[in-house]
Amino acid sequence: MNICIVAGARPNFIKVAPIIHAVKKARQQGADVAYRLVYAGVESDPTLEKSLFDDLQIDRPDVFLGVDSKSLNEITGRVMGEFERYLEQYPTDVVIVVDDLASTMAAAIVTKKQGIRLAHLVAGTRSFDIKMPKEINRLVIDGLSDLLFTAGDGASNIATREGANLSQIYKVGNILMDTLRSNRNRWQRPAVADELGLEPGKYIVFTLNRKALIADRDNLSAMLGSMMKAAGDVPVVAPLRGLAQQTVEEIAKEQDAIANLRLITPLSYLEFGWLTSNAMGIVTDSGNVAEEATFNSVPCITLNSYTEHIETVREGSNVLVGEDPQLLAQAVTDMVGGQWKSSSIPDRWDGRTADRIVQILLTTAEA
Repeated sequence: MNICIVAGARPNFIKVAPIIHAVKKARQQGADVAYRLVYAGVESDPTLEKSLFDDLQIDRPDVFLGVDSKSLNEITGRVMGEFERYLEQYPTDVVIVVDDLASTMAAAIVTKKQGIRLAHLVAGTRSFDIKMPKEINRLVIDGLSDLLFTAGDGASNIATREGANLSQIYKVGNILMDTLRSNRNRWQRPAVADELGLEPGKYIVFTLNRKALIADRDNLSAMLGSMMKAAGDVPVVAPLRGLAQQTVEEIAKEQDAIANLRLITPLSYLEFGWLTSNAMGIVTDSGNVAEEATFNSVPCITLNSYTEHIETVREGSNVLVGEDPQLLAQAVTDMVGGQWKSSSIPDRWDGRTADRIVQILLTTAEA
């Protein structure tokens, strides 16, 4: 069986790495299975630093589709064209797509037009906000997929309500936990931790990536100010990239209260893992970071009014504050004061998700 794994952005590699390892293990055990890793973007993408692949212990993609654009519609069209050429060149039995990007949807559409089996990793996640481009992507991808790999009961129930047959839905667990569990003994304390004198449990990590949050500059400024005031003497460390870094730097110059925010250069995967797992708490707009915080039992504040990963709130260490500076201030005050809810690790966050996926692919191929 020839598997094509499609990644559309840097975070996707963290989720597909365990599948690559599981495919290799199955092959060593005698299974007739092989894979190719395809990246929708360009080979020179600065976010794909060498350390990412070294840390995840996987090779760089076999194929780069070479699509580099900020227009979602242009990305969709160009990825469809390039991926169609790929499938015409390389025999493929099943395509695995990840999450909810425009490139993910484009690959999914082409896969089904070519009559090839389609598997969606992290299926059944919803914001229920149809105004979000990613929500449209999710609906399309799940609707086209032959195999829906969900992280838990909530996502499986959503897929069922939307008409997927029970035979298509597989609750395989949270793939992100496979990567965390296999690497937590490899975390690397970054040099910047020594430079800043960071002590485990005595600093807060801040990450920012969501475009809508960055675009509302006035409210972001108010949120940053309330966060820093509530943090008091506790250092807040921010490994930011691109527009987020630029915007926060500009706001820090205008607002004295934010001047103490420790902006640092982006870290490698293993360094970031050390930073977040040893933090007093985390303030983020990333669902993946909130999931990692729940796994590490680290208090987490998410700058959004909803999450596609509701188990991080119901069972985990995550709380939602929307984009409200006052709610953020109160949550940070609780975090610094050690007043946080108890949490647990959700079902099937056991590090065996990739093995389940590969076994399902092999079994259903024979059926």
